[in-house]
Amino acid sequence: MAIYGYARVSHSDQNEARQLVELRKEQPDRIFVDKCSGKDFNRPEYKRLVRRLRKGDTLFIESIDRLGRNYEEIMEQWRRITKSKGADIVVLDMPLLDTRIGKDLLGTFVSDMVLQILSFVAQTEREAIKERQRQGIEAARARGVKFGRPKKERPEMLDYFAELWKSGGVSAAEAARTLGIAPSTFRWWATGN
Repeated sequence: MAIYGYARVSHSDQNEARQLVELRKEQPDRIFVDKCSGKDFNRPEYKRLVRRLRKGDTLFIESIDRLGRNYEEIMEQWRRITKSKGADIVVLDMPLLDTRIGKDLLGTFVSDMVLQILSFVAQTEREAIKERQRQGIEAARARGVKFGRPKKERPEMLDYFAELWKSGGVSAAEAARTLGIAPSTFRWWATGN
């Protein structure tokens, strides 16, 4: 009967230290950490964790939204871990979500209701984050902010070197080097695109 921890942050520039501090208090045999979105469960460390889980093992997570942010998939994964695998789950910031206790009908009912509510909240928050991001991008565009790589200016001598290249007087690599651009860019522009 092993004890595992699972931590997740949405981006590689976010820090999972707060979660790890809480998980280490439970003295897990191993902690699995993913740095990717909670929109689905296609996460490498999560997959390793689930493959490793056995009947009687316990999985600790700091909060339900660290498990995921998709209502249906959270419910499906919860059932997979607790029913199919026979492992327990403990959500540290929500004592009602501890499958080690309250295994009677009432305990299971309360746990399932709390899980459904928190899963709903997690997905709702994800949708709100996406909407705020969309609104922020729209507002930035309205202010004239440009996204993506700046457009590269065509060199003045491009036409001359394009003709020279087409006639075999210079290679695309030589022309590109002279113009200070990539060979693929030179070929793209020299062929009229």
